[in-house]
Amino acid sequence: MTIKVDHIHGERITVSAGGVDLLSYVYRPDPEPYESRKPYVHPLRTLSGRLVSGYRPNDHRWHKGLQMTASHLSGQNFWGGHSYLGPDQGYQRVPERVGSMRHDGFADLTATDERLTLAEDLTWVANDGAEWAGERRGVTVHAVDEAAGSWALDWSIRLTNLRDEPLRFGSPTTAGREMAGYTGLQWRGPRDLTGGTVFGPGGAEGQEALMGTQGPWLAFSGTHDDVDAASTLVFAHAPENLDPELAVHGSHWFVRSTPIPTVAFSWAFFEEFELPPGDAFAFRYRVLVADGAWDRDRVAGALAELSW
Repeated sequence: MTIKVDHIHGERITVSAGGVDLLSYVYRPDPEPYESRKPYVHPLRTLSGRLVSGYRPNDHRWHKGLQMTASHLSGQNFWGGHSYLGPDQGYQRVPERVGSMRHDGFADLTATDERLTLAEDLTWVANDGAEWAGERRGVTVHAVDEAAGSWALDWSIRLTNLRDEPLRFGSPTTAGREMAGYTGLQWRGPRDLTGGTVFGPGGAEGQEALMGTQGPWLAFSGTHDDVDAASTLVFAHAPENLDPELAVHGSHWFVRSTPIPTVAFSWAFFEEFELPPGDAFAFRYRVLVADGAWDRDRVAGALAELSW
């Protein structure tokens, strides 16, 4: 299925297929600093046009579709919103802790009839203006399959510490809040997917069973309001993400179906890790966006057909 790419320079890149805007990659940050200004993907849609991303929901204004985040980073908050300060203080509004990610330019932007590939350079900037990390981000849209009713979005990150001291990555759980290890690449779904079905390989099902676990993939399926239709999103790790000899640390799932629909590839769920000065780490992820309520076998089969 042929794709079309529109680029509003300085603002966003939109990919469409069959008359449907599948996604917009927005690299012009929103204006509110407290929401941690950074690029994001929204809207995110299935091939039939079903919206499967949420933007600035009233419960968490800083949740914006699909975005790279870091909830706890050496005392700064690149997630956005209130900062978790520990069991005694809980969440507090601390604007001076909220950092941002600056778009510096595209090292590559290549579009064909079947694929969009971009490489973006960004700088992670602390609230005081100090440049803490340099990122090379990759985003690829591919495998648009009309017969299967699905398409794929690949997202990669290589992050380098620009400081002269270690960067410490954590989460609310490493700061003392149980089973709230959110950080890393995060998806926020639309409100009508609240209460959807969450499942992984091997029979695990439900947010309680999968929260904080490790695995090659996790799926989220839900039914939409207004139309008689369901959608499924599959979140998958590249093989090296789960290899303890290659990854900086273990990757765990942060997932909620209620009270909000959200999934994050958490890189510091239970334990903090340090990135020494000048060092870098890298991860690759895949999000498969599909029409219909897929089951475990269909998810596994679709992932097996896509090479890394």
